[in-house]
Amino acid sequence: MEKYLKRKASSSTGNNDASNNMIDVNDLPWDPSERPKIISYNPNQRDEIRRSCFAHQLQLVVVAVAKKHEGVKDFFDLLALVNIVVNSSCKRKNMLRESHKERIQEEIGNEEIETGKGLNQEISLVRAGDTRWNSHLKTIVSLIALFPEVIQVLEYVEDDGDNGASRLQAKGLLSYLKTFEFVFYMHLISTILGLTNSLSQALQRKDEDILEAIDLIGTTKGQLQMLRENGFDQVLEKCYSFCDKHKIVKLDMAEAYVNTRNSRKKMNITNQHYYNYDIFNTVLDMQIREFGNRFVEISTDLLQNMAALNPRNSFSQFNKSSLLKLSQMYPRDFEDKERIILEHELDIYYHSVYNDVRFAYLNGIADLARLMVATRKHLSHPLADRLLKLTLVLPVATATVERCFSAMKLVKTDLRDRIGDDFLNSALICTIEKEVLSNVKNEDIIDCFQKMKTRRGQI
Repeated sequence: MEKYLKRKASSSTGNNDASNNMIDVNDLPWDPSERPKIISYNPNQRDEIRRSCFAHQLQLVVVAVAKKHEGVKDFFDLLALVNIVVNSSCKRKNMLRESHKERIQEEIGNEEIETGKGLNQEISLVRAGDTRWNSHLKTIVSLIALFPEVIQVLEYVEDDGDNGASRLQAKGLLSYLKTFEFVFYMHLISTILGLTNSLSQALQRKDEDILEAIDLIGTTKGQLQMLRENGFDQVLEKCYSFCDKHKIVKLDMAEAYVNTRNSRKKMNITNQHYYNYDIFNTVLDMQIREFGNRFVEISTDLLQNMAALNPRNSFSQFNKSSLLKLSQMYPRDFEDKERIILEHELDIYYHSVYNDVRFAYLNGIADLARLMVATRKHLSHPLADRLLKLTLVLPVATATVERCFSAMKLVKTDLRDRIGDDFLNSALICTIEKEVLSNVKNEDIIDCFQKMKTRRGQI
């Protein structure tokens, strides 16, 4: 199985020392700060290492970082336990579903909620998964929406559980879910995940280019900083509203904080200090710091040079020296004599696209690449077009790769253990590129198959 999962090392001819220095990209540290400088790697592998670096960087790490806070870790652990208890049997799932249906009908009868197409749909408590994008946000949102029903199911388990352990477990979960601390953690994490949701969704799109992702990362970091400076009162207001709705005891922020785990231990701080500084600011500082560490290379020469290709605002970021430096980062794609030609070609390229009204309102490098081909300017400026293609092939995220491995599990099963490489590649292409193959007609496939060789009968 490993031969299908591991990448094949690039072969080099006439350079045995270089081939001996080739490394497995999968063995690289996930944190770019722990890697050696790019110049220390084999020249034939530097492009692949750069791409793997950004692929590892541009992954949502909010939950993993937040769990470094003890209170947040306990919140996610107990949240997972609540999900297991509530969804452990069909009876409990049906109880949750029926209770939610009755509450919605009652609120509609009292004209408390609106009705219409797509509103008030049947929902369930979503299970979070570390390998599934955006699942933690969906879990918390579903818990907020189904909170009364979850409490009802836990009360049922507490009274009529299968054994003493399950009843004791439900009792402990009930006591925790009815605390203000749980409500605060729930709304804080949902707010943070909500701010990063756009980034999470964007990194899953196949057509997202690297420059758009960089802008979105900067916007997300700015929103987190604004939340850290001015968002505590908004989160606290949501918590108070939730407590009033579900009859949970609210805390006065001016009163002294009481440690619920050890009431005898005096903290000598107020609730305002504990929730604002020890939880709110601490968790957000961890997120902002981690975003800065993970995405520190967006300010490096590679991406700064790539930004010179951005066609927005009539190519206002165009910089010939930056593009020449970018070509130097790809020694296998540009020879020395081609760089000399590129220096003169970039001037012609810039004036050609700048004075062409068709290039005046482009939004990204993907639009620029398409229009270059449509106007046949890629033939007039082949070296500039090569730079553009190298920028486009730099992968923004690993979502597409993750989908490929998920498809491989469906194609290469235990019953197909001896499947060959060629057939596996063909089967994976058919499974992964469903959108493209949906446009292919069955008649065309039959004709192609029939023309491969002379056959006795016609299909």
